[in-house]
Amino acid sequence: MNTMLLKQSDIQKIISMQDVIDIVDKTFVDLGEGKTINPTKLNLNLGDSEPTNLPYKASLNAMPAYIAWQDMAGQKWAGGWGKGRREIGRPFINALIMLVHPNYGDFLAVMDGAWITNMRTGAQTAVILRYLLKDKKDITVGLYGAGVQGRTQTEALTTIFNVQKLYVYDPVPAAAAKFKEEMKDKVQGEIILVDHPKDAAKADAVITVTPATQAFLKGEWLEKGTIYFAMGSYQECDDEAILGADKLICDHVGQCLHRGNLKALAEQGKITEESVYCTVGELAAGLKDVGSVADQKLLVVPIGMGCLDVAVAGIAYRKAFSLGMGETFAFDE
Repeated sequence: MNTMLLKQSDIQKIISMQDVIDIVDKTFVDLGEGKTINPTKLNLNLGDSEPTNLPYKASLNAMPAYIAWQDMAGQKWAGGWGKGRREIGRPFINALIMLVHPNYGDFLAVMDGAWITNMRTGAQTAVILRYLLKDKKDITVGLYGAGVQGRTQTEALTTIFNVQKLYVYDPVPAAAAKFKEEMKDKVQGEIILVDHPKDAAKADAVITVTPATQAFLKGEWLEKGTIYFAMGSYQECDDEAILGADKLICDHVGQCLHRGNLKALAEQGKITEESVYCTVGELAAGLKDVGSVADQKLLVVPIGMGCLDVAVAGIAYRKAFSLGMGETFAFDE
């Protein structure tokens, strides 16, 4: 059995943001119906946080999943490097995805996972927002972080919605200016660069996709009718932004309570499983409804699930196979 090897440029040729949005949507529904299997990710701490004292400022996650609607199994092995890769000018995230036949155990494919990670992170926000806003198309967005994931967030949102105003805050003005220049043709409305984080918080959707380790977004800035997506690996917002939400929605409850924005409050016992109103899968499958958003502050914490990555990779593999793309390698020779 030869294993397909797919590089990033191969995947980019055959998978669009619309494809990723459709795949993420189907997988959320499948997960909510109890068909797709997504265990809690396993973390290897390489100095990203205490108590490990390794010097690499990195961590890796093993993220296995079974995708029922594709009958595909696989795993993403992904990490972020806060020191070494940055020092040599490489992107923060690096990842590989492996696919395996669930019946025969053949390793079907090994492919780049970094691009898929960034694309599905953008797509999941847009898809979740569509569940919450239902038929609303015209929106305003406050975006914190003008990096790669800020771009994929924008690409996904503008695929589904008419973004009338996009407020962008980044502590590096040059990064924000570059973002505006590169994304101006994708956004239907106006991109507004702001100098203070408070000025991006008055929007229908507020999104933090940053590596910040200190809380900078304050709950007092968020108004009724705002859906706040807390997506960083650490706590980007103060406790009020979390505890002051009318409803808390998570993609994977176990993961969300042990890492990222909810970790500290969960360790203090101020946030528990009972604090979570519903999962994204329950929303997607129609098992839960948040009601009218206009009179609520909603907090969404999508920490990231391997099932989304494996699902995108599964479609990429099948498309590549049908087109005769990629290379093959026989590991068992």
